[in-house]
Amino acid sequence: MGHGRSGRAARAGEREGWRVMGRWCTAWRHAGSGGAKPQPAAPASAPAPGRRKAPRRRTAHAPRTGPANRTAAVSRTASVRRRLAVVTAVLATAGATALALPGGAAFAAGDAPGYAFADGAPRIEGTKTASDAAALTAGATYRSSLPRDGILYYRLDLDAASDAYVSVTAVPGSAGEVTAVDGIRVSVQDAEGGSCSSDSATFGAAHSPRPVTAWGMREIEPGGNRCQEPGTYYVTVERARPQDSPPEDWDLELTVATEPRPARTGATEAPEAWDSASPEAVPGEPEPRRGGNGFAHATPLGPGAWRDGIRPGQTLYYKVPVDWGRQIHATAELDGAREVAGYATGALRLALHNPVRGEVDDAAKGYTGRPVTVGLAALPPVAYPNRYATSGQVGAVRFAGDYYVVVHLAAQVAEDFGEGPFGLTLRVGLRGSARSGPGYAGESRPEGLFAVSAQDRAAAPESGSPDDDDLAMKAVAVGGIGTGSLLLAGLTVWTAAARRRAR
Repeated sequence: MGHGRSGRAARAGEREGWRVMGRWCTAWRHAGSGGAKPQPAAPASAPAPGRRKAPRRRTAHAPRTGPANRTAAVSRTASVRRRLAVVTAVLATAGATALALPGGAAFAAGDAPGYAFADGAPRIEGTKTASDAAALTAGATYRSSLPRDGILYYRLDLDAASDAYVSVTAVPGSAGEVTAVDGIRVSVQDAEGGSCSSDSATFGAAHSPRPVTAWGMREIEPGGNRCQEPGTYYVTVERARPQDSPPEDWDLELTVATEPRPARTGATEAPEAWDSASPEAVPGEPEPRRGGNGFAHATPLGPGAWRDGIRPGQTLYYKVPVDWGRQIHATAELDGAREVAGYATGALRLALHNPVRGEVDDAAKGYTGRPVTVGLAALPPVAYPNRYATSGQVGAVRFAGDYYVVVHLAAQVAEDFGEGPFGLTLRVGLRGSARSGPGYAGESRPEGLFAVSAQDRAAAPESGSPDDDDLAMKAVAVGGIGTGSLLLAGLTVWTAAARRRAR
């Protein structure tokens, strides 16, 4: 089944978080809002006032503590050492300066970073002809580049039992001007040049250079008569509007994934009934959570309200584990500027991408300097048969896994409202109950792509439920973003107390 988004050209608009020792360092909900400092635990017993406790004699062969106490002591010591290591890593990462945002949140200073490509991704060159195309391997991520003119070819070697998905993210330079209808076009073709699918992604009315992602697929369909055979297929990539495109090459990030068939035949039609009512925005005070700079470095999020800062021209990436049977919804809120003057078209863009990075939905709104909110459309529960729907939005929520929430603030915002950063609040909601999946007959590539594991859930905390370690890390985060002298003084006291507790 082919798919396309050429009509989306008219739909206008659109850092890596500090991850240390498997946990995310966040600031207090409000800088300077206060909060109790961690206190050393009170001793189990203490001598009565005015009475000195006699020293305890020990022999060389007498154990100091019983097995249970030794185990507890080892556990406390390991915990303290782990936390001290976390503090050290945070200090190495955090700067001593900060920028205060409207609304009181504090975020690290520095220019808005560019797109962060997957670590260690090999480079591969696209070719001008199909016969010379280099092969893409399922489960891998690659880097490449796209010139202004011409079509690039890449090769896929596919079986007859798996669906295959290719995503291409193009990253233009920040200096060149782009048009609303410029972007990239991606297609998958069979060996004879027949089209299996086609998709395009454009910059939209904001005219803001940003990473744009299009995807292609080869599906095995019941009763399908095209692109069903095993063999050689080709991925083509080109610019959507080369005659108006900037002359420099664009960097590319390509991913390839395969999805096995279900072990048992199920429904071959999309569900007709589902809760399509617009969900209410997630309430609550947002908690700080730094966004990532690319798909491969997206920050895990769970349901809740989250706070970040964003600069004009910046794109932030977050990922939310969504299980079978659950509906995801998200809104993005941009704070008001210090001065209200001017207008930026399609300035705040919010998009949702599925586990293979295919775009599910997007929305954008202009900015006048006053607070603005943009939200995604109501989406159906994640279900395997959604792929048979005629609607592209429904068809894109066809598998469980990490869904990416992507926020972009148009570069033009800086012209009227300054360089920022501007306060950003994300509200992410999940409705419905998790269900069992289709029962795949094999393993996906990459492995586990279409499932939500216990580790995925643990890495995506829900706002409003910090544990003890999170509280300690929040204290460190405030110091890391604030002044260095207060940080060092506080850490000295905290470290000494922690060591006393360990002893």
